[in-house]
Amino acid sequence: MTFTPIAFASAVALLAIPTVAEARSMRAVGSSTVYPFAKMAAERVARANPRLGTPIIESTGTGAGFKLFCSGVGERFPDISNASRRMKAKEAALCAASGVKDVTEIQIGLDGVAVATARSTAMPGISQRDLYMALARTPFGKPNRARTWKDVNARLPALPIRVYGPPSTSGTRDALAELLLTPPCEANPSMAALKKSDEAKFKAICTGIRTDGAFVEAGENDNLIVQKLAANPGTLGIFGYSFLEENASKVKGVSINGVTPTYATISSFNYPGARPLYIYVKNAHVRAIPAIRAFVAEITKESAIGPKGYMLAGGLVAAPNGVRARAQMAARTLSPVKFAELK
Repeated sequence: MTFTPIAFASAVALLAIPTVAEARSMRAVGSSTVYPFAKMAAERVARANPRLGTPIIESTGTGAGFKLFCSGVGERFPDISNASRRMKAKEAALCAASGVKDVTEIQIGLDGVAVATARSTAMPGISQRDLYMALARTPFGKPNRARTWKDVNARLPALPIRVYGPPSTSGTRDALAELLLTPPCEANPSMAALKKSDEAKFKAICTGIRTDGAFVEAGENDNLIVQKLAANPGTLGIFGYSFLEENASKVKGVSINGVTPTYATISSFNYPGARPLYIYVKNAHVRAIPAIRAFVAEITKESAIGPKGYMLAGGLVAAPNGVRARAQMAARTLSPVKFAELK
């Protein structure tokens, strides 16, 4: 039999997956927001199935996680990618080009992109427009000269604009741009027109974040942002709601458009920063790594992600009944997502 170069590469990749007898521990990479929930599931899998080993969970950020996950099939590539946003079309294209062709998408719950500050900071609620005008590199196409929150909105205090937030590899950064910064930008008629004529320029203006020190990238460790806020009253931070709930004694949520990030406002999607959380499973690894099915079953159990599930103690917000039912079905069938449907 003669193999084409593509077929040969695929065969080599498949041979690189260990047999069940040789199987390494399951490995998941990706979102720092999903990380604590994935760790909870991994610990339960390890206790219930000692022979499967302890699943390895790495906090790399959503974008970096997809890059690792989509780079190939075989022992050295991750089995699962945790994500605080949906996979993008360009990431699906990387997967397909690298032979990662069957991937199951499972929504495990909800979270919110929370804006927070130290409990001692006297900061009133802000609007999405306030946040955009404070953080955008070129708000509505003009240089950002705002130095204090009062420069942005006269009713806000004259506190220097200093916001700790996620790096560009983070799904939280993507969600910040898509959910909180783009809507007020696009509401401007000239920006709406620009979107039709030059979408790349529109995106740069609406989602580009300033680099002059007003916004400080604090890495993928959201607990570090909490520590920064507690130590530096007057500053703001942006991270997943789960970290806000976990550290309620140190920090408080800042309302956006009059809505404070809470379990109720996120589950109802009244909070503008509400977002779904996902895991992506590399189906080609499932037979070789038995822990994958055990992990996927655990992280979608009603006792884990339901309205009274143990993950809610860590700040997860339960998805609606229908979404959970689809997640549990996907965990059983591992039906692949259609890459063509991703944007």
